Amino acid sequence: VLETMLRSAGLPYWTAWYVPRYQVHNDMWGRSHFNFKVDDANYHVLRTGAFPFIKFHCSKRPEQDLEIEDKFYRVLKVLNFGLPTLAYGISGLLMATYTEKIKVDGHMIDIYFWYK
Repeated sequence: VLETMLRSAGLPYWTAWYVPRYQVHNDMWGRSHFNFKVDDANYHVLRTGAFPFIKFHCSKRPEQDLEIEDKFYRVLKVLNFGLPTLAYGISGLLMATYTEKIKVDGHMIDIYFWYK
């Protein structure tokens, strides 16, 4: 979903969106801040569970070592029992004003944005 979304948006400098957890295979489970390559572009991705969604915040930036930040965000989520991520998911339900659909492996996936 991440690769398809970035390509369909034309490899933007920055984007942020929610995807319903039930619509995707979560192969990035446990990763919070990481590099993600699409074609010749590298993105720093902040990813978090935001029940009932997974939230992605992507910035096009040069590749760098994000291991310390990734571990920091994971520890922070555990220490606060995930309550802020639940609040983030509820705000996604209430504030998403724009939706797009993308096709991934023959399945239509809903992508939610706070604004167009």
